[in-house]
This record gives sequence, structure tokens and C-alpha cells, in this order.
Amino acid sequence: MLTRRTTFKAAAGIAAAASFGVSQSAHAADKVIKIGLNLSYTGADALGAQRIANGAQMAFDDANRKKTVKGYVFQIEKFDDATATAGQYDPAQGATNARKMVSDRAILAAIGPMMSGVGKAMAPILSAGNLAIISPSATNPDITDPKFASQFRPGGKAVFFRTVTTDAFQGPNMANYYADVLKVKTLYVLDDSGAFGVGIADTFEAQAKKKGINVVGRDRLDPKAADYAAVLTKIKSLNVQAIYYGGVTLAGVKLAKQAYEIIPNVIKGGGDGIWGTDFLTAGGFPAVDGWYATQASPELVGDPALAGWNKLYVDRFKSQPDNYTITAHSAAEAIIEAARVVAATGKPVTRDAIRDALQSVKVKTIQGIVEFDANGDIRSKVVSVYQIKKDASKGLDDPSAQYKYIAVAPES
Repeated sequence: MLTRRTTFKAAAGIAAAASFGVSQSAHAADKVIKIGLNLSYTGADALGAQRIANGAQMAFDDANRKKTVKGYVFQIEKFDDATATAGQYDPAQGATNARKMVSDRAILAAIGPMMSGVGKAMAPILSAGNLAIISPSATNPDITDPKFASQFRPGGKAVFFRTVTTDAFQGPNMANYYADVLKVKTLYVLDDSGAFGVGIADTFEAQAKKKGINVVGRDRLDPKAADYAAVLTKIKSLNVQAIYYGGVTLAGVKLAKQAYEIIPNVIKGGGDGIWGTDFLTAGGFPAVDGWYATQASPELVGDPALAGWNKLYVDRFKSQPDNYTITAHSAAEAIIEAARVVAATGKPVTRDAIRDALQSVKVKTIQGIVEFDANGDIRSKVVSVYQIKKDASKGLDDPSAQYKYIAVAPES
């Protein structure tokens, strides 16, 4: 990890020179805006983390090349919030990372985290330091809900922004899809005990009941357990039509494999925690085939308007992007615009100034217009539905080929 971390920092620091042929001396007189990039690089969600990092890196490299913020250059510092012990994200590590970022006065803004459990751990620390962070994928609504402001933003001002909508929409809208489109009548709900998994399962279940679906039962999975046969056998005995899983990859892949063996004909779905290369490669076909998943954003990768950007990404990174690669790029674009606005006034670009500018920023990004409400949530509330259908002509490292976009989920 030391070698990888050192390499990443070096690449981030000279990214514009390496990628676009701009000499290091061209930026020698520029002041550095350091950006913390907090993602789950270790364990079950590592591939998704790298895609998000790549998206952000492209935006900052482009800004450096174009000198978008006069007199300043962006530099990324990477923070890993996952641990080998957890096998995935670790909120305690996220809190440690937040303290490190706040104590480094050169870090003026941040991107991340991927997971809501980490977001809950980081938010109060970042609030105390007035350090704005933009998540491209963390969707638990509590973090930005004014009802929990004393817990997650004790400093008063919003510091946790996001370029995706929340599970206040992702869970219920998928429940609408189950009821209105899939015509589900009986259902069993599972979660992985994490903040994201429990939260999205709660909102899904509540809306499913409102829609008249009979929720026969609910269980919590231990992400570190190897065997979910007991709960799946129970679900089989209840003869339910569908299951819904709130959670991320670590428990999700084991659930998919064992559900394929025990309840192969039951409709299966979840949130954006099971959307991505990590779920595909670790779960494998045929186990993951047919699973439904949502993303808390519009369908972006398949947008013809982004074909040119997608090609730039593939040419550079030799892999395919996904929607949260793009929402990460947009997060970076929002930070860049905030810094540009501050710099244009002639005032110093500071941590406080960037936070304040983000609150009112309205910027056209590659995902569309990004602007935030008073709590830091993106104003767009679109949730997209996908189903995994194997495309044998493409690899499992190409999620956009294996997750077939269906439609925008019905709003409540």
C-alpha cells in the first residue's frame, strides 16, 4: 500500500504534465489547492473506488491544463477508508481520515466518501473544520437532514454535499417499481447492517407497504458471515415472489451466489450498493444474472452526448466508466467552479471560501446542471433502474454492458 499511495500522490501532483504534455515549470508559480480524495480502495469495493478516483482526476487534470482557476493548480491527496480487517469500508478509518484532512490546512475541499456509514463518521469532524466534501455515491438521507444537524453538522453550515440523490428517493422509488412494473405482491427484505443498507432497506420497505406489497419478513445479514443458507431456506419456505437487499458488495456477492442455488426463481433486487464491477466479478454469472439494481442518478454512461468523454476515459484508463465515475467528475467540477468564483473576486481561495461558494454554485457539468439545496443535497432527484443481463461479447469489467438500463424509477 505504501508504494501504491506514493505513486498515486506523485501522479496526482504532476497529472497535468503527464497527461497533457504541460511542463511542470508551467505551474511553478501557481498556488496549490489540495483536494482530499476519500474512497474505499481496499477490499470489496476497490474497483468502484478506482473508477470514482479516475473521474475526479480527469476533471482536475483538465482544469490544470486549461488554467481554469487563475493562479492555482489542483493536487489530489488520497485517503483509503477501507481496511483489510473489515474487508470493505470502515467508518472508524473514515473518521481518522477526516481528522487528518481537517488538520492539514492545505486541504481546501474533498471528494468522497463512497459509503454512507463512512459519511456519518466523517461529517461531524469535517463540520468542525468547515471542510466541504462532495460525495458521488453516498446516499443515506440522515447526513444532510436538518433533523440531524446537531449530530452531523455541529458547525452549523452544510459541509456534506453530493452529486447523487438520497435513499429518501432511491428506496421508495424502487419499491414503486416493484409494485407498479414488476407487480410484486409478496416480498422479503434483507440488509447488511451498515448505515446505507439499513437506511435504504427501511425506506424501501415503508414504501412497499404503502403500495400494498405484503412484506413477509426482514432479516439482517452479517457481512463477515460465510453462509446465508438458513435465512434463504426460510425465505424459500415462505414462497415469496421477490427479495430486496439493502447493502453493499461484501454481503451482496455471497447473497447472490447462495440465492441462485436456493431461490433461483425469486425476483431479486437492491440499490446502488450492488451496481458495479465489484458485484459482477465477485458474484459471477449465472449467480448475478437477472438482479435489479438502482443508481441514484440519471443514466449517464449510455448518453450519446457523453460518447466523446467516454472514449477519452477508456483511452486513458483502459477500462469502462460507470455513472458514479461521472458523478465524481461532476463533484470535481463543482469544486473547480467554486474555486474559480472565489479566485475571480481577487480574494484568497480558502477552505471557508470554497464551502460558501459551493452552497450557491450552479455549474453545467457532464452530468447536467449541478446545484445544491441549503442542506447540501443535489436538486435532481432522478433514480435509474437496471437489470443485469449477461453480454458475452463484453467483459465483467464493463458494467455498462452488463447492467441494462431500463427506465427512471417511478416517483412517489
